[in-house]
Amino acid sequence: MRRRQGGVALVVTLVMLVAVLMLAATAAGMALMGEKAARAGRDRQVALQAAEDALMDAERDIEEAGPERAAILAAPGDFGPGCGSGAALGLCGPAGPDEAPAWQAVDLAADGTDGADGTEGAAVALGHFTGAAMQTGQGALPMRRPRYIIERRPDHRPGEEAGAAARYYYRVTAIGFANREGVQVVLQSAWRRPGD
Repeated sequence: MRRRQGGVALVVTLVMLVAVLMLAATAAGMALMGEKAARAGRDRQVALQAAEDALMDAERDIEEAGPERAAILAAPGDFGPGCGSGAALGLCGPAGPDEAPAWQAVDLAADGTDGADGTEGAAVALGHFTGAAMQTGQGALPMRRPRYIIERRPDHRPGEEAGAAARYYYRVTAIGFANREGVQVVLQSAWRRPGD
């Protein structure tokens, strides 16, 4: 008489197959998460580099401005209200006592300073005053040029007389963009002209 098989081998095989499939699915998920993390890191680096380029462009703007802009930068006192236009584009006046500082109040990412639509926003696009160039919009390049604003701040040094002539430094706030929408880096630096 023949003995009947219980099918235990089939059950064990199916359990092992399900376990292997679960391991494979977990490994695939981890690989996808790693790829997303690497892409996010690369995008942040692209935006960071663009923002650093905008900071350097603002420093060149302060140091090597054309005659009209140089006169505004050299004038005593604060810049006018808002962030200016024309030769004063991106030169932001001080905020009132109950107002947010310009770098928080201005929409740095707003379009318009590239001149594509004939309007100007509050921030200066890289190269607007300095002539610097930057490729954008394809591959691993930023999707658009970085922007910056400049605020003039009083610089009172320790030990100075209260009525001493005011010195100034410039607070530059820059935003850089990555090659994907929504990835931005904002940097800020303090810049003092050599000799001031």
